[in-house]
Amino acid sequence: MLKDKTIVVGVCGGIAAYKAAELIRLLVARGARVRVMMTRNAAEFITPLTLQTLSLNPVATETFSLTQESEIGHIRVADSADAIVIAPATANVIAKAAYGLADDLVTTVLLAAQCPLAFAPAMNVHMYAHPAVIENLDKLRTRGATIIEPGAGALACGYEGKGRLVDPAVIVDEVERMLAPHDLAGERILITAGPTQEPIDPVRFVSNRSTGKMGFAIARAAWRRGAAVRLVAGPSAIATPHGVERIDTVAAADLLSATSRNFPWCSSLIMAAAVADFRPKNPAPHKLKKNSAGMVLDLAPITDELPRLAAKKAGRILIGFAAETQDLEVNALDKLRRKKLDLIVGNDVSRADAGFAVDTNIVTMLSADGRVETTPKLLKDEVADVILDRLVAIRTARSKSRPTPLRSTHEA
Repeated sequence: MLKDKTIVVGVCGGIAAYKAAELIRLLVARGARVRVMMTRNAAEFITPLTLQTLSLNPVATETFSLTQESEIGHIRVADSADAIVIAPATANVIAKAAYGLADDLVTTVLLAAQCPLAFAPAMNVHMYAHPAVIENLDKLRTRGATIIEPGAGALACGYEGKGRLVDPAVIVDEVERMLAPHDLAGERILITAGPTQEPIDPVRFVSNRSTGKMGFAIARAAWRRGAAVRLVAGPSAIATPHGVERIDTVAAADLLSATSRNFPWCSSLIMAAAVADFRPKNPAPHKLKKNSAGMVLDLAPITDELPRLAAKKAGRILIGFAAETQDLEVNALDKLRRKKLDLIVGNDVSRADAGFAVDTNIVTMLSADGRVETTPKLLKDEVADVILDRLVAIRTARSKSRPTPLRSTHEA
C-alpha cells in the first residue's frame, strides 16, 4: 500500500528510539522509500548506521552539514516526503512543533513540510498527562496532524501507565490510512469473517477450513479508507486489525445473532464468514467415548439470516461470498438472486493458491446489474481493495439517483 511512497521518519531522543528500527523495516517491507532524520539525542540511543542499513538511505542528523546538505538538504527532505512520522515523539519535540520552533533538523523539516504529519508520543506517564503536553498535542491535531496514541503498561522509567510507544505495526497502519483515499468516509461497514464451530460435545465440533484472512483483510482496508468498521469474527487466531471494533463469536447462531444486532448500525454489510450450513442436532453434554460400533451424527440445517436482513436493507449495500468447488458462476449467480444481494464474491476454494488459509485469492464478482469481473491472482489485501472499489461504485451510482444518504436507525 506504500509502494513508491516516500516516508520520512523522524527519530527523537528517548528510550523508545530503538523501536524505530522495526518501524523502518516494516515501512520498507510495505514498499516505501524511507528517509530517516534524527535528533542529536536520538543518536545516543540508536546509531545512525543501524537506521541507514535498514532504510537503505543515508540518515540526516544535522540541519546544516557540508557532507549532507548537498544530497539531503532539510528543505529537500520536506519536499520529497509523501508523509512524515515522528516516532518516538518526545515531549520536547512535540512542544517545539506545536509552537513552530525550528532549532534542529527534525523541527526545521516539520516547519517546511507540506505533507501529512503523524506523531507517535513516547514518554513518562506523568509527562504524557501533563496539561502542557495535552495542550500541545491538541494544537497539532487542530492543524491536521495525526496523533498516534501511546500504549499503556510498564514503562522504562519504572512507572506503570500510558506512555509506551505504540507497536510499530500500528504506526505503519496509521501512515497507510493517512495516504489512502478516504472514499469510504461516512460508511459504517459491518463485516463477518472466519469459520463457525458447531459443537458435537464439549470437546469436538464441526467446522470448515476458513481462517478469516479475507474478511480481516477487508476490515483493514475499509478502516484505512476511512470507514467505521465492526468485525463479527468466528474463531480465528488473526490479530484484530487496528482501528476495527471486533465482536468474537463461536457457533453460527452466535455469529448470526451478532450480525443481526449490529445490522441497524451499518450502511453496508459484507458477509465474508464461512458460516456452517448444518449443526449437530443434539450436542452431547459430555465427551463422547470411542467405540467400535462407530457413530452416526444427526445434523440439522442452520437458518440463513441473510434473506431476512435483505428484506430490511433499506439503502444498505449487501455483499455476500460464495465458496465453491465447481460451477462457480452458476452457483454464485443463484445465491446473488436468492439472497437479494448487491454483489457476490465467488472463489474456487479447491485451488491451492486461492481460498482458505493462503495469502492470495482469485475471485469472480457478480453484481445485481449483471456485471461480472474476475481478478487475477492477488494478495488478499489487494482483493479487499478491489471489492471495496465495487462497493464505492455501487454507492456512487445510488447517490446519483437518490441523493439522500442512509441514516443509522439504531446506535448499537
